[in-house]
Amino acid sequence: MIGIGVFTALGFQIAGFSHSNGTSDLTGSVFPLVMLWIIGGILALCGALCYAELATALPRSGGEYNFLSRIYHPVVGFCTGLCSASVGFAAPIAASGLLFGKYLCRAFPSMAGFGGNNTEHIIAFILIAIVTVCHLRSLRFAGGFQAAITGTTVLLILAFVIFGFGATPAQPVTFLPHATDWKLFIGPAFASSLIWVMYSYSGWNAAAYIVEEVRNPARALPRALILGTAFVLVLYVAINSVFLYATPLDSLSGHQEAAHIAGTSIFGAVGARIVSALICVGLVANVSAMMWVGSRVSQAIGATYPVLGVLGRTSKTSVPYIALLYQFAVIFVLLFFDPNNIINYVESVLLFWSLLTVIGVIVLRFREPNLPRPYRTWGYPVTPIIFAIITFVSLIQNSQLHARESLVGAGTVLIGIPIYLWARRNVPTEQLRGEILPESST
Repeated sequence: MIGIGVFTALGFQIAGFSHSNGTSDLTGSVFPLVMLWIIGGILALCGALCYAELATALPRSGGEYNFLSRIYHPVVGFCTGLCSASVGFAAPIAASGLLFGKYLCRAFPSMAGFGGNNTEHIIAFILIAIVTVCHLRSLRFAGGFQAAITGTTVLLILAFVIFGFGATPAQPVTFLPHATDWKLFIGPAFASSLIWVMYSYSGWNAAAYIVEEVRNPARALPRALILGTAFVLVLYVAINSVFLYATPLDSLSGHQEAAHIAGTSIFGAVGARIVSALICVGLVANVSAMMWVGSRVSQAIGATYPVLGVLGRTSKTSVPYIALLYQFAVIFVLLFFDPNNIINYVESVLLFWSLLTVIGVIVLRFREPNLPRPYRTWGYPVTPIIFAIITFVSLIQNSQLHARESLVGAGTVLIGIPIYLWARRNVPTEQLRGEILPESST
């Protein structure tokens, strides 16, 4: 899944690597920025290797909701599921929709004023409504729609990279490391920027949420998780390198529409409008993918807890329509919030759950050594340990920079506990842990 952050994060990273007096810490070297995307990609790849083992050993849809219910305790799985079902996917969808509005107005300036100050919100609402309708039709239609726009996005990014390196004069920057670059890797700005990068890579675990909709998951899931993440890593490093190669750092710093600014440097004003229009296609792909995956978490919760069973209802075409409509309602509310604050909050919470999940690979190896594992994590135990250490350090440093968002995230986790205690009544523990199917599904 191509993340929204690849089009937005770079400007915030450059701003983060600047002193308060306006001078840049990068000293002409953009090596730390490129390494951010490489480290983030390696981190995502380590996570994908671990998720591949869990997804094939515990083959039920729901992602972390399914894994953590089995590995630790159903209350842990319920809390992560509640986060995913409420804001975990809805918030990035809302942010993608608002960015779609920004880029669409860049591509077609005449649209910028039709809704006054609410133009971007109106466009985002229309986009999300259309994508929701597409997913309500059928799984086949949604899958075809997703494949088409994702493939188009990849081709457009590749074309952008090739043309950017081949037809644009280079900026006075170097991609080789500078003697002082090492200081940036241990600073809070790097950790905070890594949160944005991991947000861009957030689709690396998407396949784990739709296990039951994948043919031959024991074979297909590891391939999708690992090869998909590795391909996106290369793609992200390439496109951010083009941004840095072709565009002055000062013009990118702090700006959300980094791709439009880079497009202006590479193609000129008219070409930049075309680039913005093409980026809109990528944002549609991102919205569609997260809407597909996010609704399956709500569906999994509804299938497990009878009092929340309405979320598990499906149409004649096997679409979880109630979960999709619920997600649409949450997204509508989140459109009224600042997307940057939402991202700092959401990504910290999601990384925390990913950290528990990856550590869970080690826990499950000790707790259930005889559990059939069609795929075993490559590089175990080094792979989960690398993911755990880097993620933990990033979360600690980011919480110091964004204390309010971290507190809100902790509150969201705790809210799930009383809801779980209410919802779990008269439900067999084996069902809560995912060891048996609900009675209605057997």
